[in-house]
Amino acid sequence: MPLFLHENLVSHGNLTAPRYARGVWDRARPPLVWFLLGLGLAVTLPPSPLGILAPLPLAPLVLGGGFGVGMWAGLGFWSMHLIWLPWSFAELFGPWGVVPFIPLILAKAATWGILFGLTLRRPLARVGGWVVLEYLTSLGELAFPWGFVGYSLVGAPGRWLAAVGGVYLLSLVVLLVAYGLGQRRYWVAIPWVLLWVLPLPPAQPTQTALLVQGNVNPLRKVAGNVPDEQVYINLTRQGLAEHPEARLVVWPETAVSAFPPELPAVLGGRELVSGFNAEGGYNRVVRYVDGRILETYDKNRLAPFGEFFPWQRYIGPVYSFFFRAFGFSADLASRPFGSGYRTLGPYGAYICYESVFPEVARALTLRGAGVLVLGSNDAWFGPSFGALQHFQMGRLRAVENGRWLLRAGNDGVTAAIDPYGRVVARIPQHVAGYLAAPYAPATGQTLYTRLGDWAVLIGLGLLVWVRASRLRRLTWRERNWGDVTVPR
Repeated sequence: MPLFLHENLVSHGNLTAPRYARGVWDRARPPLVWFLLGLGLAVTLPPSPLGILAPLPLAPLVLGGGFGVGMWAGLGFWSMHLIWLPWSFAELFGPWGVVPFIPLILAKAATWGILFGLTLRRPLARVGGWVVLEYLTSLGELAFPWGFVGYSLVGAPGRWLAAVGGVYLLSLVVLLVAYGLGQRRYWVAIPWVLLWVLPLPPAQPTQTALLVQGNVNPLRKVAGNVPDEQVYINLTRQGLAEHPEARLVVWPETAVSAFPPELPAVLGGRELVSGFNAEGGYNRVVRYVDGRILETYDKNRLAPFGEFFPWQRYIGPVYSFFFRAFGFSADLASRPFGSGYRTLGPYGAYICYESVFPEVARALTLRGAGVLVLGSNDAWFGPSFGALQHFQMGRLRAVENGRWLLRAGNDGVTAAIDPYGRVVARIPQHVAGYLAAPYAPATGQTLYTRLGDWAVLIGLGLLVWVRASRLRRLTWRERNWGDVTVPR
């Protein structure tokens, strides 16, 4: 046996695991731990029911590590939280659909790495910076506001805090609880548990809407092989015969491209809020009464790479190259953006992807919406849990603004959510049907509706204050002790 193998395999006269293998494990173990902590945090977010456990994996992430720790934890978190993405894309585009998942996960993990690197050994700064980072992900052409730790509270009565400061306040609360646990201030578990057990007051619905779920395959829909109008006419006729008390009918995103002539007779004077494929490619929702379209709203928050290509005017040839390389058409068709937020009479109607942007529902409420109406087409998620995740995140828009939310999905989730975030009525996914949804218009404004994302400013203040305090300490040491090196 070669001498170097003999030295590695023999210890105290007994054969043991090679020392070099033990060294590899010692080097791999810390990254694996951080990866698993990130994965564990993802498991506490929607649609998982384990939100009460969120501070446990989050505590060590708030306290420890720099760029490498953030990168490994981010890889664990995002690969689990967005696992539905390659699944859904593979259903639509085949094996190549998995490819975009890889750079997305790396990019999202890198943002964690940068945050951790900037807040090394400054846990309170990390708490504040984390909230700021969540807010930044809702800005710009690459906006993708997924993975907020505040959504771990969506299943708890304590989600009512969103009416005070939105989802960013919930994130701040979760992070501060994790910070407290990490500092061994275990008393923070008491208010945390209370957020999960305190009762909520009842909500009193006064009206009924009929939400229609057509369950139209989106690929067949794009090909024009489905008589969409007839699907929705038939379901509406059946639903109104069973629930004649409904005075509002809601059809989901891009339900139809034209309204059939028999629709006014079917509605019988009722209002219809419907998704509409408009000329020019606009993703539109309309308010239709007595055979006429009274008002329209065009989607302002489009899904990047799904409805438009970010910075297409600058890097269009790059997109075309990769599309051709993967065997797709190089024709980059993007939908046009809407021209601002407007209500449809008393209804604050918005569309699909916009439900994860708190600003959209807030803007509509500020403009007088008494009830929120969301049309969505989550059939693109396929059989994954992406649609449920999308639905659970959107529930907080009702709480933030103190409004009932009527949600009509092409294949689900179709549901009614009260102003406290409770799902009071719902029908199964992936079936054609309709739901008699209770609701009540509201007129007041929550603190969040009036003040907006003030919790982000608290997070920014924590970040700046901790860093400024560190700089002041450095300046004091240099003034009193000369040019000293302060360990990081």
